Amino acid sequence: MRKVLVVDDDSHIRDVVCFALRRAGFEVAEAADGETGLQAFRRDKPDLVVLDVLMPVLDGLDVCRAIRAEAMRGSEAGGRNVPILFLSSKDAETDRVVGLDAGGDDYIVKPFSPRELTARVNAHFRRIDALDDPRVSRITAGPVSMDLDAQSATVAGRAVDLTRTEFGLLATLVRQCGKVLDRETLTHGAYKGNRVVSDRTIDSHMRRLRAKLRTTGVDPIQTVHGVGFRLDPATRRQPSASDG
Repeated sequence: MRKVLVVDDDSHIRDVVCFALRRAGFEVAEAADGETGLQAFRRDKPDLVVLDVLMPVLDGLDVCRAIRAEAMRGSEAGGRNVPILFLSSKDAETDRVVGLDAGGDDYIVKPFSPRELTARVNAHFRRIDALDDPRVSRITAGPVSMDLDAQSATVAGRAVDLTRTEFGLLATLVRQCGKVLDRETLTHGAYKGNRVVSDRTIDSHMRRLRAKLRTTGVDPIQTVHGVGFRLDPATRRQPSASDG
C-alpha cells in the first residue's frame, strides 16, 4: 500500500484530503505545519506528498525545497525525490510557476474537488509505474518522447538524431524526470555493464546532447552545479523566426 503524507494547517481541509485518500486505498500520514511535515517526511518515508503552500513558520515552498535539497544530497533520512503536489488558494500563473520551480510536480488550487486530487495522485503513481516497468517501450516526459525499441527520440515533436550514448543519457533523465541525477547514475544509464568513464566524458556527451536538443528550440536539461543534471518536464519550445 502506497503512503501519502498530507501537510496542511487547516484541519478541515486536512481531514477532507485524508478521508479521500484513505477511501482510495492509500495509507495516509498527516501533519499540521511545515516543520512537523518535514519531520514526518523523514520519519514515515511517504511515496508522495500533498503540501499546503501557505503555512506559518515554515511554508510549503520551504518544505519542498528542503525535501529536494535532501534528495540531492542523498541523505538516508530524506534522500528520495518523491512527487510533491501543492495545495494553494493562490491561483495566479506566477504562483504556479514559483511552486513548480521550488520542486513541485503539481499545483492544485483551493477550493478543489477531492475526487480530482485523488485522480491526480493516481496519475502520478501510474506515471511512476510506467517509467519503472522494463516492458514499457515508449516513455515521455515534458517535450521529450522516446521509443526505446526503435532507439528514436522526438523533442517538441521534432526528431533528434542521437548516438547510442546520448540516447542512453536522455532515456535515463526521462525515466527519472525531475530528479537530479549525479554523473555516476547517468553513467550506469548510458553504458551497458559496469563500464567506468570519467566525469569529463559524461560532461562532453551531455554538451553534445544538449546542443542537439537546442536545434528543436528546447533544452529541457538543467545543470545543478556540484551535483549533476535533471530533466525539467515544464520546459516548452520557444518560437523561432522560421515559425512565421
